[in-house]
Amino acid sequence: MKTRKMTTGTPWVHILRFALPVLASSLLQQLYQTVDTIIVGRYAGEASLAAVGTTGSIFFFFLAVAIGLSGGNGVVVAQFYGAGDEKNVRRAASTGMIFMLILGVIITLFSLVLARPLFTHVVSVPGSFLHLTLLYFRWIAAGIIFICGYNIVSSILRAVGDSAASMYFLLITSVVNVVLDYLFVAVFHWGVTGAAVATVISQIAAFVSAYVYMTVRYPLFRFKIRDFTWDSSLAKHTVRIGFPIALQMMLISIGLTFIQRAVNSFGQTMTASFTVGHRIELYMNMPATAFHTTMATYTGQNIGAGKPSRVKKGVRQTFVLCLGMTLIISAAVWFSADRIIGLFGLTSQAAVYCTEHLHAIALINIILSLYIPLFGVFQGTNHALVPALVAVFAWAVRIAVIFIFKGSDVMGYSIVWWNGAFGFTLGCIITWTYYLSGRWQKNARVAPAPV
Repeated sequence: MKTRKMTTGTPWVHILRFALPVLASSLLQQLYQTVDTIIVGRYAGEASLAAVGTTGSIFFFFLAVAIGLSGGNGVVVAQFYGAGDEKNVRRAASTGMIFMLILGVIITLFSLVLARPLFTHVVSVPGSFLHLTLLYFRWIAAGIIFICGYNIVSSILRAVGDSAASMYFLLITSVVNVVLDYLFVAVFHWGVTGAAVATVISQIAAFVSAYVYMTVRYPLFRFKIRDFTWDSSLAKHTVRIGFPIALQMMLISIGLTFIQRAVNSFGQTMTASFTVGHRIELYMNMPATAFHTTMATYTGQNIGAGKPSRVKKGVRQTFVLCLGMTLIISAAVWFSADRIIGLFGLTSQAAVYCTEHLHAIALINIILSLYIPLFGVFQGTNHALVPALVAVFAWAVRIAVIFIFKGSDVMGYSIVWWNGAFGFTLGCIITWTYYLSGRWQKNARVAPAPV
């Protein structure tokens, strides 16, 4: 099987070569979402900006299921790939695609039915922009099936070492989204509806381009309708690995929902500010998430090849790379916060809030970079439940300190961003304790091959 493996040679070279396209893909994704936010803020107003921002935590909850289970299937494919088992690489990929497309339909239906009670009673969206929130969310929910399709194809490609492809798909998506955003929002004045429709069309473009690339570039994945095969044992293994990944992200979403609820309690201006601040915060998260994704594939392939010692060496080299990148990005955001905020058309008070937010996160996210890449190691060795448990404890602390301090004179509204310092520190301690214990090496095995 002619493929790109990460099981020989210098670990950091493979890791960096794999991580850079993942990082570039994340950058493109964040850039087009940032432009989306800028256009909405400038041409649709503060209420529309608040509406778009407040949908994030709920949408991310449903998105977490798609990303987590796709990632689980990617680990299964990577393990077979590392073992050189071409037949089961194809079988696992086929099962994953069927599974995710069915799941996409189910998530879309749930999103549409539950939208009003979620935003009214869970997120507590103020009445001043509730109707805009529901309008935007229901439109973007229609594109979830394409997000599921794109994520499973991207996970399969990353599993065989092709992380660069996602960058090209997202480049197409970014261009389509930005052009349509400007056309629908700034020219046609469709407001949040225009922003949502532009997003859905760009998601369709991403899925179609990804699937076409996979079938053209890799004959192994060139499926005809009759070639799609469902394997229950591989589906179960996908869920076994993927559900803890999804659970971890769902917990993040639940935590973000509580934070968003606290943010909304400070009014529309704070909500608009937090929308911008959180969008920029995601840029600072990119190295940690890129190396997390990379280490899942790197670990899965090396476990499949029977080379666990390479995983430890890769971990050491990964943290040097991850911390260095995070420090550079955090410094850039700290010193250019005012210029960045000026792009979004925030009111003067919202800009004050946002500057405080970005300065705090520039420091806090350094802690995040010190442990998140290890989550990929745990997922690649079938210990994906560990990151989920870490997320439980970290988010419990974050939510607790928000509701303890948000009404106090000690921190007040600033706790909506400083809570991360408490949660991430606990997460870092738990993660490194588990890694250094060596327990992650137990039961590290390849997915069971179908009979």
